[in-house]
Amino acid sequence: MFSEGQIEILQAVVNRMIPPDDWPGGWEAGVGDYLFRQFERDLKGMVGLYQQGLDALEAEAQAAHGAGFARLSAEQQDMLLMQAERGTVQTTWPLDPPNFITMLAHHCAEGFYSDPDNGGNRDQIAWRMIGFEVRG
Repeated sequence: MFSEGQIEILQAVVNRMIPPDDWPGGWEAGVGDYLFRQFERDLKGMVGLYQQGLDALEAEAQAAHGAGFARLSAEQQDMLLMQAERGTVQTTWPLDPPNFITMLAHHCAEGFYSDPDNGGNRDQIAWRMIGFEVRG
């Protein structure tokens, strides 16, 4: 479904959207597991958009820094994501950059905060982080 390079980019993006601090970052917290589960279900029709968007981020990173997105510093990754969110890109994207970044941010949040039975929020880490307790 996704190339190894696209998975590396996705992992880097997820960890910039939900960076690790005193708590695990998005990828370690299961956002990737959530996304891949959803790509076989509710997000099946969006796999092509994700592939195009991840490839476009890679092309943008190469144009701006001469290196792949996953190889850039966190600051460089953040800057590229912010520029794409504003639509100020250097390369031609096959989809609308702000819409792609917004969609990706929403899906990352879903994976981070959703019920762990959906594949993300590993060990209820996000819930514990915000003090949410399941009762009953």
